[in-house]
Amino acid sequence: MIRALYTAATGMTAQQLNIDVIAHNLANVNTAGFKVKRAQFQDLLYQTMRSSGAASSSSTDYPVGLQVGLGSQPVSTETLFSQGDFAATNNPLDLVIKGRGFFQVRLPDGQLGFTRAGAFHLDRDGRIVNSDGYPMEPQITIPQTALSVNIGADGTVSVTQPGTTAAQQVGQIQVATFQNPAGLNSAGKNLFFPTTSSGDAVLGAPGVEDRGSLAQGFLEQSNASIVDELVSMILSQRAYETNSRVIRAADEMLTQMNGMIR
Repeated sequence: MIRALYTAATGMTAQQLNIDVIAHNLANVNTAGFKVKRAQFQDLLYQTMRSSGAASSSSTDYPVGLQVGLGSQPVSTETLFSQGDFAATNNPLDLVIKGRGFFQVRLPDGQLGFTRAGAFHLDRDGRIVNSDGYPMEPQITIPQTALSVNIGADGTVSVTQPGTTAAQQVGQIQVATFQNPAGLNSAGKNLFFPTTSSGDAVLGAPGVEDRGSLAQGFLEQSNASIVDELVSMILSQRAYETNSRVIRAADEMLTQMNGMIR
């Protein structure tokens, strides 16, 4: 009976974390470039009373063992990098990556951050920066006299200047890919950082090899689905409720045993 109490408690703890992950996904349904997370679980150790294949007599073996599991535990929160929907903004500095890849930004401490959020702006020096003011890497500066900015599918950034008809190239956007994007470390602010699990960033022009091409004037929306998250929330809530009933049943059985002793 005591074993059932602790086992059901691990299930409730696991479902509580699952609800936390679902809440985070729902809170970011309108966050540009957000990638949904999914909690994953595994069963705990098993108490083995009898192993499969143990001798039942001098000439026979038990065909099936006798084991009791001790519950479940969270093992990971995997980030799913499926493509989000595109929304047209007509802002020349809004960009999406059609396929694999990340934009690079340089943080104040010199570290490189990687993001799918393509809402860029210009700072006072004309540099292309993200919403937190972190400049895009490699750094691209738009002249103050530029009349228009054009960003090609291959990442070429060009501008038109007064008195000229020909476009002038001012920079080249690079896209980073990773062998295992799920191994990236989420750091908030739509930023990811590489780890030993993700591997090092592989840089190159958009649209080359397996890197996605760029589209100007669009933003990638969150890939979180409200319907999917609500269904997951209901399932998690029911699992939590069922585990609580197991605790209640085990407690009632213990109460009856105590009553017999009296």
